Amino acid sequence: MNNILAGSVIEEENCLTFVELCAASNASEEHVISWVIEGALEPVGDTPEDWQFPGHALRRTRLAMSFACHLEINPPGVALALDLLDQIAVLKARLRRTGCHSFAGHR
Repeated sequence: MNNILAGSVIEEENCLTFVELCAASNASEEHVISWVIEGALEPVGDTPEDWQFPGHALRRTRLAMSFACHLEINPPGVALALDLLDQIAVLKARLRRTGCHSFAGHR
């Protein structure tokens, strides 16, 4: 049996509209709006009809959707969780640049 998957690669340079982001992430418009209000997502534009999201917003939106659905985290909690994940990524990158590998829990 041949299963063919079709998809497209969303790169950092690509922008997604509000409708495209909702469709690609399976998030409702209400969810996305609440995450924008909380600062978890930062579109360019003044209204949902004008919003443009950078390519990396798709991954953030999918994570946000997972937190909301599977862990039942509210919008402020989703924003906090995403912010903490960003901070962890920055710290890990800094550690890699400095060559420090001796702290506990480093992978």
